[in-house]
Amino acid sequence: MNYLTDNDDLLWYINKGIDWDDLLSLVEFNPEDQAYESTADAVEMFTAVLEMVGEFAGDEIATRAAAIDKKGMKLVDGQVVFPKELDEIMDGIQAMDIHGMCVPRELGGGNLPLLVYMLTAEVFSRADVSVMTHHSFHGGMAMAMLLYSLSEGSSEIDDNGAITKTRFAEPIANIISGKAWGSMDLTEPDAGSDLGALRTKGVLEDGTWRVTGQKIFITSGHARYHFVIARTDGPGLEGLSLFLVDTEDGGVSLSNIEEKIGHHGSATVTVDFEDAPGQLIGERGDGFKGMLLLMNGARIGVGFEGIGISEACCRMAAEYAAQRPSMGKFIDKHEMIADYLEEMRTETDGARALGIQAAFDQERYQRYRMLSLLKDGKHGDIEVTPAILKKLEWKARLTTPLMKYITSENAVKHARMAIQIHGGVGYTREYGAEKLLRDALVLPIYEGTSQIQSLMATKDALGDITQRPKAFLKDLAITRRRMLTGDPLSKGVARIHWHALQAKQHLMLKVAGGKLKGVPPQKWGQAMKHWDPKTDFSYALLHAERLTKILSDDAICTALYHQTRIDPERGDLLTRYLERAEPRCRYELDCIKTTGERLLQTLADSDTKNEEAAK
Repeated sequence: MNYLTDNDDLLWYINKGIDWDDLLSLVEFNPEDQAYESTADAVEMFTAVLEMVGEFAGDEIATRAAAIDKKGMKLVDGQVVFPKELDEIMDGIQAMDIHGMCVPRELGGGNLPLLVYMLTAEVFSRADVSVMTHHSFHGGMAMAMLLYSLSEGSSEIDDNGAITKTRFAEPIANIISGKAWGSMDLTEPDAGSDLGALRTKGVLEDGTWRVTGQKIFITSGHARYHFVIARTDGPGLEGLSLFLVDTEDGGVSLSNIEEKIGHHGSATVTVDFEDAPGQLIGERGDGFKGMLLLMNGARIGVGFEGIGISEACCRMAAEYAAQRPSMGKFIDKHEMIADYLEEMRTETDGARALGIQAAFDQERYQRYRMLSLLKDGKHGDIEVTPAILKKLEWKARLTTPLMKYITSENAVKHARMAIQIHGGVGYTREYGAEKLLRDALVLPIYEGTSQIQSLMATKDALGDITQRPKAFLKDLAITRRRMLTGDPLSKGVARIHWHALQAKQHLMLKVAGGKLKGVPPQKWGQAMKHWDPKTDFSYALLHAERLTKILSDDAICTALYHQTRIDPERGDLLTRYLERAEPRCRYELDCIKTTGERLLQTLADSDTKNEEAAK
């Protein structure tokens, strides 16, 4: 079975829904190294790669997933040991030569758009998300090395944009060959989302940086190459720096492998560093900024993992319901089950729309950043200015947390629904529905929890109002008109957007209180810099997840509406999505407007009592 060609929605994006012309102008910009005669020629190549991956996922990964899940991994004499089925899969991936699919051609890669890689992430994850998780620490780490080298200026680029030299050329070559992979080492005991509490140290001794400390919950941490964030200076995020540690230089060992409820094809280990030699990446104190660069791409990758799990849930549930008789008919004809199945399918296809938009936005930003390093920031018809980069970064920043949030939460929800549709056998291991739930549960946790994504989305949504208050007021007026004029789909999308605007406006007014009275709108942003984030933003922080749900539906409906301009037949999906999104957004908006005061007062009273007790 081919996990690409049996997916009509995914095929629609490849054939109609992605602006390949735009991406190719950013990827294939070297006139002396043109691999394709036309965009159509390029898309044919991309499709061939995706079909190859789709066939491998369906025939090789899916057929081994149950065995990998049952056997798991072991730590033997400090080394992670794979089950033979996973070794066979990784050998097959290496044989397909796709670890370096996005690495520039001059470095031995395929120079494919990052979006193609993200589509393979969904396909792999549908077969077994843990296999995709481990696979992602190959090519993903190679591209991260290149981006870091470009950012710090340790790569050389000729006038045509070809990379003639790069700092991490050897590690990149080792990774794309399949001989090695990398890992991202952040989390420590008592320091998960709070990176400011990290204690691993980086010390400069006789011209060599040495890293000492322990990192836990490190995915594929039995890697050769480790991106390690460590403290080189004082407290807080400003004292963190980023290092590349090669285990062959010594000082690195594994002390534990986690026994997880899912993701049994992905090793999660404890890594101990003891005076391990490390290469400083970028400037001292730039560790947090450097890690964000890596994490943004990783979050989009996790989003596609979630879409893959949701796709697997939809298909498993639909197949079972179509052949399970009950009360004189198959259960997919029973009204409640039919509603479940349509909800799962609609939300999965809607999330895919946001996922592809987020990946597209992130790739355009990163490609423009790379082009900005060329002479004068110009190449042919493309000119990169600070204003353009800022605009592209902002767009990617808005869509990434929404995509990570909704795809992760959907994966858990859909896996739960798939079990329910299976009934009693869903609670057994016979059909595999329970495995999907076990695998899905970690997605709202790793690479930034759903709550962290919500806080990021809320901060940016409200911050945008303070920075551009006139634009927000204009958006309110335009949206109000759109709800009254135009076609039914346009009105429906406008109503969703209106809910988002109303939610942001209410939160902004609650946060501002009387603090912005007399302050002109153009100075709101400056005034808010002096507020206490622990108290002044508490109402918005309480409702951050509710706002994020509305913003996610808003982004999905907007993306689907744009698709109807390309292909009117996409209107059916948008209609189905609107039917479910409108009452959902009304509910979340009502919660934002009518709940929270009691809980916040309870928390405030508790803080007061604690302060008095401490005196």
